[in-house]
Amino acid sequence: MDVPRLQRLIGAPELTWLLDRARRRMEAARPLDGTVTLTGAADAERAAVTRLLGRAPRPGRSLSVSLTAVDRVLRASGASPDGLAAAVVALTGPVVPRQEAADRLALAWERAFAPLASVVAARPQLADWYASLNATGLVRRLARGPEEAAPLLADLARLLPHLPASPPRSLSTFAAEHTGDAHALDQGPLATLMLDAVRALTGTPPGDGAQARRDTWAAAGLLLDELSSQVIALNLPGDRDTATGRALAALGSVGQPAVLTLRQLVRDAPRPPRGGTAYVCENPAVVLAAADRLGPDCAPLVCVQGQPSAAALRLLRLYADVGWTLRYHGDFDWGGLRIATRLLSHVPWTPWRYTAADYRTALDTHPATAALTGTPTEAPWDPKLSSVLLASGRRIEEELVLDGLLADLAFRPTAVGPGGAR
Repeated sequence: MDVPRLQRLIGAPELTWLLDRARRRMEAARPLDGTVTLTGAADAERAAVTRLLGRAPRPGRSLSVSLTAVDRVLRASGASPDGLAAAVVALTGPVVPRQEAADRLALAWERAFAPLASVVAARPQLADWYASLNATGLVRRLARGPEEAAPLLADLARLLPHLPASPPRSLSTFAAEHTGDAHALDQGPLATLMLDAVRALTGTPPGDGAQARRDTWAAAGLLLDELSSQVIALNLPGDRDTATGRALAALGSVGQPAVLTLRQLVRDAPRPPRGGTAYVCENPAVVLAAADRLGPDCAPLVCVQGQPSAAALRLLRLYADVGWTLRYHGDFDWGGLRIATRLLSHVPWTPWRYTAADYRTALDTHPATAALTGTPTEAPWDPKLSSVLLASGRRIEEELVLDGLLADLAFRPTAVGPGGAR
């Protein structure tokens, strides 16, 4: 092939459209015969065709060129003895038919997913999640192609068999153990895919923000910031076998609130006695008033301190799992309803002075409270509560109904549990 001569014959900018049309036919696995047409051709483009074929094209705004004629000219000139197809490759690069390219790409993606497919086959609870990876195209959005996705999916396949982590450990330790990089799961495509997989494995509901992310990791035994995630408890039964349980019992004996970290609740979790009732509130002011007024004679009380932390969810789940009844009260406003709904999605609870009827009673006592603001939401435990709140337009905070809450918390003797806890 005489490339310089070929460039002079058909490589001029005015003939780029002709090479493009020929290349597209080759990519579609169509023969290079018949005619291609350029609408609205310029004089320079018509002149270039005249030079190539040795004759002027028909007059008009459309320029039609026979591909067979072009092929014949290139062969006869010696510039491209193998004709137009070889000339297209020489001037524009290798041509891969689109179907062949699609088949190669599909095979490359199949190979990239293969390690993960093997892991999922052994974990049926991941089947729907795995199917959604292809249905939603998440991996294809996170990685630019199968070559970039392959190591990402291989890391994912290496990590998933070790979940839930036992014993629980920090997220950074887990990442370092299995990827060699302590920050591999801090953020980025691998962290995104892992969080999705953890939700599928543990049933953790989706959510945005740092707290939802922390809760998701914690559900799989991976602790993110395990010291700052805390929960307050007062007179919650402990046990003699764990340090955390003994601390609960000791503090409860003198009516002092305990501040428990996620680390304590995962690495040295108390072993509560079976059955019982614990009250749960939204605001620390309730615990403070209960400790001041009732002390050791207060019923078991837990405070989630606004949006439930991973520590709060862990503690409440420990007691719910051994048959404890949880009774919840929060602020009567849209934020309070959202907090309560989120808690209900993690642990079962029954209302504690937290229904539409209770709101009306509180409103009768405090008719001039602050205006209700924010976006309305539902109350799954009492569908009437949301509409009553909306109609009144007033918020009632826990601090306004403390007397009623404390009356419920006044201790009533029951059997003594392990460690002297009630």
